Amino acid sequence: MTAMSDAIWAALPSPALLVDVSDRILDMNQAAEAFLNTSLRHMKGAPVGDKLMINAQLDGSFARVRDAQSPLVLNDVDVGTGDRPPAICTVQIAPVTDETGVVLILITPRELAGRIGRSAQAETAAKSAIGMAEMLAHEIKNPLAGITGAAQLLSMNLGPDDLELTDLIVAESRRIVKLLEQVEQFGNLREPERREVNIHDLLDRARKSAMVGFAAHMRIVEDYDPSLPPTYADGDQVLQILLNLLKNAAEATGGAPGVIRLRTFYDASLRVRRADGSRARVPLQVEVVDDGPGLPPGIASDIFEPFVSGRENGTGLGLALVSKIITDHHGWITVDSVPGRTVFRLSLPVAPKGAATDINTAEEST
Repeated sequence: MTAMSDAIWAALPSPALLVDVSDRILDMNQAAEAFLNTSLRHMKGAPVGDKLMINAQLDGSFARVRDAQSPLVLNDVDVGTGDRPPAICTVQIAPVTDETGVVLILITPRELAGRIGRSAQAETAAKSAIGMAEMLAHEIKNPLAGITGAAQLLSMNLGPDDLELTDLIVAESRRIVKLLEQVEQFGNLREPERREVNIHDLLDRARKSAMVGFAAHMRIVEDYDPSLPPTYADGDQVLQILLNLLKNAAEATGGAPGVIRLRTFYDASLRVRRADGSRARVPLQVEVVDDGPGLPPGIASDIFEPFVSGRENGTGLGLALVSKIITDHHGWITVDSVPGRTVFRLSLPVAPKGAATDINTAEEST
């Protein structure tokens, strides 16, 4: 580094590390030394995965960042070392140069106490907003049904020119009802009825449904790990997640033919933080990969928020509902998107011994 770059590096307020092409720690700034409560001398030259504990799937992340020359953002992950308790952070992994393969890891810690207070307030506000939205959706759907019925009755005595108008009323009314039904789903705060579920049976059901409907123009490739143990989940809710992700992947191509890859594998190291502060293993990994144009720049970190959509005329509710369901299952969902490859990854827990079997899933597999 030059004298100026050394000064900038030292002055960075956020913890930052440089990782070389072999994924070994090359350098770290003073903020990183203070945050991790360790020194560069102790960390330098060591594999980053051995020294920096991040409860996220990092295998291949540095290679993807180098190949795509595009940053990757991980929100709300635990970061720490073996000598320091983890803290909740946002982690950004970005390429420094495509010649040396050096990658920058930028860590933005969140103040835990403040975050808990804000989260409690946000949760209360969210529940109030959800309750109001559910009530409004119910009240709006009733008159819409009357409008649709009246338009259909009128259409019986109209000529071809006027029929176009009544057909428009019916079509738009049905579209609004569909949107309201999505809003109402957020008001369903029922706890998942979790049982032992074979994730491959659910994937097969979702694939068959997609291929005869919204994904008829796509080719779906299966890449499964047959040795995966059952997960512990509400089969109907996880099926809804898979159908939402498959629909997003199918729509990503804009109606053009494409390929969707369904991949499963096991990662014993992955853990997530529960609402009570405890950590849980979520080793079952399910990926839905499409070869579409990728998410629009700037929305990847917010794609699971309500009303954030990467498509024109999209409601932005599908992925928000997916995030809600996976959180209720103590699981985790992430997205990694570059032009030509978007990966949505679900991380789920393993069913405990003696868990009840999902009867519907068991019937499907017989």
